[in-house]
Amino acid sequence: MTKSEIVLASGSPRRSEILRQLGVNFRVVVSGEDEKPTSTNPLDFPRENACIKALSVSRQERDAYVLGFDTLVFLDNVPLGKPKSEANALEMLSKLNNRSHFVITGVAIARNGEILSASEEKTEVFFRNCTLQELKDYVNSRDPMDKAGAYGIQTNGARLIKSINGCYYNVVGLPVARTLEMLDGLQVRV
Repeated sequence: MTKSEIVLASGSPRRSEILRQLGVNFRVVVSGEDEKPTSTNPLDFPRENACIKALSVSRQERDAYVLGFDTLVFLDNVPLGKPKSEANALEMLSKLNNRSHFVITGVAIARNGEILSASEEKTEVFFRNCTLQELKDYVNSRDPMDKAGAYGIQTNGARLIKSINGCYYNVVGLPVARTLEMLDGLQVRV
């Protein structure tokens, strides 16, 4: 049985790195679609956005299995996107400080313009009680600026984390076990 052609519908270097770590042979084709979920429940946004990305690319990449992902940080069931400014990043981190929150990543697999499988992974993250100076230093590093919730667990944002309950890779943006189980369920060899 030969391996299937895999396309990652994401420009995220972190997602590419995880797939390479798993030994998956893939190409990157970034979706140009706007993420405009229609669900009234924000907790559904990650799965819906992942489907939008995967569908868009699967219409261009015939016969390939397209992986779409979308990661959002939720505090009190309210999504925190990427910070718009350093002040916004500090505000987000201050809200997360010394509290727990959830990271939800939507996963979608599409082929030939059809969603074959869609799901999501949820991980609880606990922030330590950081000083205001620690939060400011992290913001000044510029690391939080392209990350949902204004932190990266895989970079020096790890300093902010006390513990997690669930999949570490989900917090990075690609839930490994969930993705592999979905591919296995479709009998897609990677």
